[in-house]
Amino acid sequence: MDIIATLAAELSLKPAAVEAAVALIDEGATIPFIARYRKEATGGMDDVALRTLDDRLTYLRNLEQRKDDVITLIGAQGKLTPELEAEIRAATQLQRVEDLYKPFRKKRQTRAQKAREAGLEPLANMIIMQVKTKGTALDEASRFMTPEAAEAGYDTPDKVLAGASDIVAETVAEDAENVADMRSFTESTADIVSVATDADEKTPYEPYYDYAEPARRIPNHRVLAIDRGEREEKLRVRVRVDGDAAVARLGARWPRRQGVFAPVLDAAIADGYKRLMAPSLERELRARLTVRAQMDAIHVFAKNLESLLSTRPVRGARVIALDPGYRTGCKVAVLDETGKLLDHGVVYPTPPRRDEAGTKRELARLTKKYAINTIVIGNGTASRETEAVVSDFIAGSAPELRYTIVNEAGASVYSASELASEEYPELDVTTRGAMSLGRRLQDPLAELVKIPPQSIGVGQYQHDLDQAELSRALGNVVEDVVNRVGVDVNTASASLLGYVSGITPAVARNIVAYREEHGRFRNRREFLKVPKLGPKAFENAAGFLRITGGDNPLDATSVHPESYEVARAVLERAGVTANELARGGVADINQRVGSVAALAGELGCGILTLIDIVSELEKPGRDPRDDAPEVVFSRAALTIDDLEAGMELTGTVRNVVDFGAFVDVGVHQDGLVHISKLSRRFVKHPSDVVAVGDTVKVWVEKVDRDRGKISLTMVPGK
Repeated sequence: MDIIATLAAELSLKPAAVEAAVALIDEGATIPFIARYRKEATGGMDDVALRTLDDRLTYLRNLEQRKDDVITLIGAQGKLTPELEAEIRAATQLQRVEDLYKPFRKKRQTRAQKAREAGLEPLANMIIMQVKTKGTALDEASRFMTPEAAEAGYDTPDKVLAGASDIVAETVAEDAENVADMRSFTESTADIVSVATDADEKTPYEPYYDYAEPARRIPNHRVLAIDRGEREEKLRVRVRVDGDAAVARLGARWPRRQGVFAPVLDAAIADGYKRLMAPSLERELRARLTVRAQMDAIHVFAKNLESLLSTRPVRGARVIALDPGYRTGCKVAVLDETGKLLDHGVVYPTPPRRDEAGTKRELARLTKKYAINTIVIGNGTASRETEAVVSDFIAGSAPELRYTIVNEAGASVYSASELASEEYPELDVTTRGAMSLGRRLQDPLAELVKIPPQSIGVGQYQHDLDQAELSRALGNVVEDVVNRVGVDVNTASASLLGYVSGITPAVARNIVAYREEHGRFRNRREFLKVPKLGPKAFENAAGFLRITGGDNPLDATSVHPESYEVARAVLERAGVTANELARGGVADINQRVGSVAALAGELGCGILTLIDIVSELEKPGRDPRDDAPEVVFSRAALTIDDLEAGMELTGTVRNVVDFGAFVDVGVHQDGLVHISKLSRRFVKHPSDVVAVGDTVKVWVEKVDRDRGKISLTMVPGK
């Protein structure tokens, strides 16, 4: 297989661009680096296209390796024919290779193997070939009653015929073409059926207590729900296939059957399907549905995570962060606009103490002492009660203040982690948790990278997914967002630095250690003094690591050091100096430099690279998150009791799943906008309409106060 040609055809890309991307990957270039700094070579592929290419490249290389392995294994058995090798070489899917290898795979002793060892294979071939004989099938079977056969237990004509039929059944079941055809039949006609293990028990799986749906149409979130119900032993699940239709279809693959062996072959085909093929094909179908559903859930999780990490930072926020609780009180952390801890303590606005007056006095004191302008409240236990006290305090004593609710998913994971202990050894876990909530508002990306992506809470069924694949996919998302935004090398934590292109966690720790020992980095060349940060890592990382106020203003931009000469030439053409970049860039640089194509030819630079350089010089160090929606702040609290059908609200999308979007409308419980209520037009997936962090206008459709459920719509009048 020509892998380059295959990738180009599959992904609709030019072969030269694919070849260049593969060469760069093989040389150790990272996906963010290739996407940002090698656009000419790849034809401008973005990080999404490059990751897709990388995944397919890995698959195709593994496929070719498996073909070689299978050919070697079959050859060692002396059973490899030129035709079989050609079929294996022509396979485009791993499943096809395994189907072709199946008859030669070493397996435990089967009924067919036992019959072969007893010398019954010639009789099996007669049955398959429908050889015409003068006698009956049993007459022919009696001819194979040898001492060896009798010793193996085939001591009557009936037993001999049954043994030969076992060989036929296995031959039918292991034929690659039969397997492919019956796999297709199963996928297109099977139903997924579930029933309750205890129909009287109340569980979240009641919708699936007596349930059936065609496998070809079952949505991914239902697959995951049924799988979980089965694991928790609340459901019994099976694949329902029309066995008679399957046997008839399989039988039709043979010529018209007649003669004494016809009924024997019919019975063997039915046995081959029902005993050998159906169970494995049904397991395959369940596994394939699960993998499909998991991959979709991982994709949704990754998309949500990308949106969350791209949330607009709230700059200039001096914060009181509140981590609500009942018995142990509400933890308080006071942060300046850089996230530095100024003060911390505990207040008790909720039961059992319910010290609302004392809480308001402390909030007033902290607000005045530290010039606070924002209060952040975690959305967990006791959040609603704490919010009511904060809202009342703002209305009565501090109308200039604003507050917002922050999703605290993963805060406890971080606060109790080894990383948090290293960062703040003198603080207890509760204070670390409150700090994390405040910093999530100030700079979501810098704070959330400290938490395992699986714990951030923007997915569906994340604990049911393949954790290795989930971790890989989410790690890629974090890496892409971090490098898209860029990192200030003189302030970033090791957690954030560890996601920079080419920087391993060990090197990230070395960067922090070097910074602590030698002070601020003054220029990008200094990175090479960091232990274990070699030339290749420097090439991959340098453009994404920023230095503000350093020796060279270009170090504060995304312009790669390899292009500094070009950048200086552009600045010279524009009639400005590099030092002017520090004052906010060159707003009219496009007009000053004229034709980019002509300038690229003059400077010997690629057009795409030059476009990026000019764009960066126009707004150096620009944060792409500034294009994201602003955070929605409140000054008055709502409860679920305040909501009425038809009420118009503004909310923030907190999570997007297959069946809709959960929106925070300022009460303790997020409301659900079902996929059918997201738009007047057909919506294939909610992520086509909304993303985590979006500010949306919604209308209340229904409020179930007993169950704490809120139904919303984004379609007025619906």
